[in-house]
This record gives sequence, C-alpha cells and structure tokens, in this order.
Amino acid sequence: MGPAEGSDGASKIQVSNPCLRFRFNGHYQKKAGSFLESLLTLAKGGSGGMGYPRLGGEGGKGGDVWVVATKRMTLKQLKDKYPQKRFVAGEGANSRVSALKGSKGKDCEIPAPVGISVTDENGKIIGELNKEQDRILVAEGGLGGKFLTNFLPLKGQRRIIHLDLKLIADVGLVGFPNAGKSSLLSNISHAKPAVADYAFTTLQPELGKIMYKDFKQILVADLPGLIEGAHVNKGMGHKFLKHVERTKQLLFVVDVSGFQLSSRTPYRTAFETVLLLTKELELYNEELQAKPALLAVNKMDLPDAQNKFHELMNQLQNPKDFLHLFENKMIPERTMEFEHIIPISAITGEGIDELKNCIRKSLDEHADRENDAFHKKQLLNLQISNTVSHSEPLSRNAVTSFRMDTI
Repeated sequence: MGPAEGSDGASKIQVSNPCLRFRFNGHYQKKAGSFLESLLTLAKGGSGGMGYPRLGGEGGKGGDVWVVATKRMTLKQLKDKYPQKRFVAGEGANSRVSALKGSKGKDCEIPAPVGISVTDENGKIIGELNKEQDRILVAEGGLGGKFLTNFLPLKGQRRIIHLDLKLIADVGLVGFPNAGKSSLLSNISHAKPAVADYAFTTLQPELGKIMYKDFKQILVADLPGLIEGAHVNKGMGHKFLKHVERTKQLLFVVDVSGFQLSSRTPYRTAFETVLLLTKELELYNEELQAKPALLAVNKMDLPDAQNKFHELMNQLQNPKDFLHLFENKMIPERTMEFEHIIPISAITGEGIDELKNCIRKSLDEHADRENDAFHKKQLLNLQISNTVSHSEPLSRNAVTSFRMDTI
C-alpha cells in the first residue's frame, strides 16, 4: 500500500515495521512498510555486436542503461514492477554482408521518481534527477567489434547503483524529537502522522498539504527528529538531513519549555535548542543556512509559556549577549535569521492561522524574487546578444575601409 490521500488531498505515508530489511547481492536495504527511501539495482550495458573481418564491418554498439525521472513513480512501484531489480540493455547487432555497420542495441530505461540521487556501490554520486524527464547514464554499452578490437565485441559496463530518494517539499519541519512537529503537521494539513508522548514518533518522512482558500497548495514534510550529533549520522542523522537539502524553506519547531531526550542527556532551553539545530545543519551542509527559515515556538498552552517565550525572543534578538554562556561546540558560525517567529500551540490551535499565512507569504516573496532575478538575467542576455549582433557588421566595415585606404 503506497502513499495514501486524505480527504483533503493531503498525502499520508503509513509506516508499519521500520526494522524490516531485505538483501540484494550482499547489500542490505532499509524498508519501512509501504515506503521505500532507497533501492539497490543492477544495471548492465549491452554487449557490442560481432565485426565482419573479411569486409571490415563493424558490429553495433551495445545499448546503454539510463535512469529517467518519471511522473508519479515511486521506488515501491519500481521494486514491485521489477522485483529482480536487474536492468540489462540490448546487444548491438552483428555486422553482416547486407549491413556492414551493425545497429546499436536497444537502450534500457529505469523509471524513477523525481528527487532521486544516484550513486555507485562505492558511494560516488553519479547524478541527480531534479525534474521530470531528467536522465542519467548509469551503464554504457560495449563497443562493437572493429579493426582495433580484432573485430571482437566488448562487454557492456556492469554496475550496482543505489537510488536514494530525497523528498522535494516546499517546507521542511526541523526540530528535535517531541517538539510537536507531528501534531503541528496534523493541525495545518489534516495529515495523520503518529502522535505520542515518547520522543521518536516520526521514523519516516510524513507529508501533508496546506490548503488555502484560493486553492493554493503548499507541501510540508515532517522529517525524523534530529538529535545532537546528527551531522555524523547519530540517531536518524543523515536520513533526516538529506531530505532537508531539497526543501525550499525551513520551519524550525521548538518546545518553548526546552528539550531533554532522556534522563541521561542534558536539558536544553528553547534558545539552546535553536543553537543546536542550527549547528547540526551547519556541520552537515552549511548551505542549508542560506535557506529561508521560520521559527514556530510550540506548546504555548503550557504554564509560564509567555514568560519563557519573551525570554527566548530577547535571546534571539540579542544572541551575542548570551553566547558566552554556552560551550563553543554548541555555537554555530552564523546564527540563523528567522523571517518570522510565531508562538503556537499545536494542541489548542493558537497561532496556527498566522503560521500558515507566514509560510505562504515567505514562499511567495522568495518566488517573486527568483522570478525577478530570472527575468533580469534574460534581459541581460538579450542585451548582450543584441550588442554582439550589432558590433559584428561594424567590425567588418572597419576592416574593409582599412584595406581600401592601404591600397
């Protein structure tokens, strides 16, 4: 059973047993019920065709294997459709009297969802599929037999490739476990993530759509909770952070009362939580700090929440006055600048409408700026093109005039 749709169209990913695993050629893959984040497959280019020594004919090149971004495709569907997970391209045609140049073997295409990162078995990135119909060559076909190969064909490239899904969403929820991200997602989008009093309720990405009255839709991803040390893959570290890379905007969610993962870990105030979340993003990929960010201060229904919120606002507005109180390893090189800071309660609904409006406003403003930058670039390219086209005839006339004067 794949990603389901709620009554409002909000996506809902169901998770059964997150510990289930299956094996492929000595490699293990994580499988979480109906949701697959990664898949190992075998890709093999086709062998070349035989040459024709007596007449110097060349065999056809073997077909290539491509990974192609395909609409409405999931890794679960790919695995179900091709359970063997083997993709082999066609062989090149042999050279013969009637066709001395053998035809190329048929290419093989692996349909994959948009948002896939393709790596080889050594972890080297081959490429990424960021939009529909993007293509990545993963296994090249062998050369056909020719004079240089003594008219013997070459085998195609054989590769084990790793298809790794990075979700593409408008907004990614960033927070430590039990910050209330799952409750918030269910409140703003009517998705139905697991909600409980223990820390790790989100083990897989959970998707929901914010629906606006003008039918605008914004996709929000609730990602597995971070813990300190996530950048070195502690807890759900890289599993979480890889998805953050693909979101347009970050929404930090912190508990106004602070956070403590367990009795064996230190208690962190709301301000410390913001610092640590920023530090984890910075250590994993400092480019994440350049993303637009909002801060939702959750659980404002708790006693003394208002006083703690005012204390947090003072610390965020004057961070340098407080940073000396913390260990250097906690302090990010650059503190996060939030476009909006909204006090909310995911339980009572306080501040939810304002949060939704702020998310919409921020995304629209950044989209407008990107469009303006794109149009300015197009105009500049047009001006450069016109300048070049007008200058070329002048330069030819100048040369002609010079030659006449010389004569």
